[in-house]
Amino acid sequence: MALLELRDISKRFGGLQALSLVSMNIEEGMIASLIGPNGAGKTTLFNTLTGLYRPDQGEIRFQARSLVGMKPESITGAGISRTFQNIRLFGHMSVLDNVLVGMHTRLDSSLVDIFLASKKFHAGEKAARRRAHELIELTGLTGRENEWAQQLSYGEQRRLEIARALAAAPQLLLLDEPTAGMNASEAQSLMGLFKDLMGRYVKAILLIEHNMRVVMGVSDCVHVLDYGEKIAEGVPDAVRRDPRVIEAYLGTGDWLKNAQR
Repeated sequence: MALLELRDISKRFGGLQALSLVSMNIEEGMIASLIGPNGAGKTTLFNTLTGLYRPDQGEIRFQARSLVGMKPESITGAGISRTFQNIRLFGHMSVLDNVLVGMHTRLDSSLVDIFLASKKFHAGEKAARRRAHELIELTGLTGRENEWAQQLSYGEQRRLEIARALAAAPQLLLLDEPTAGMNASEAQSLMGLFKDLMGRYVKAILLIEHNMRVVMGVSDCVHVLDYGEKIAEGVPDAVRRDPRVIEAYLGTGDWLKNAQR
């Protein structure tokens, strides 16, 4: 059984058909990429997966449980966490506090525990901080814990978003253009992080990515959208040679050449 199953997902905004009968499976142990030209429907699919939009048609099942109609916080609690295309950190909060915010769905202290500062509350706070420091180290931000998020470089902010998403202890991690704005060295380093996450921290990763070197370097499977429809799926080497995919990227050979570098 697939970890995540999408069956015939469709979403329309007025006269725009943003998604049309999109189906895919994400298996445990898989790093999958979702690619396509701008406006292809990639972020709309992420927003539908995470409850920000409700599909007009189709079924979304995570570990055999339907997610359709669930609120975003419930989907996070079920084991799916994400980052956003546009960074959404709390700029005037510290790196540590940004990561701690991501743990809110996993903390089980009651209001009584909090008001009475019970042993359970203090034990939970201590464990949360220990976990936050672990994720900060994992994402290469050690030593920056007490700095405001807005003081980090763009690439570091991307890493902090990943740390915050991991704080919710997801089984499936959704990353929306995680290497955007990074140079080649930073992107290469992040590719290593994706591989390190598998198994120990997450069961699967699905990423939207325009950097084809990243897509080809980390993906077990690539799904391609164009105008809201899925036009190709398969291993990276097969997808990058698919005539439909090349045509979707303006009919040029640039995408293929970049993917081979």
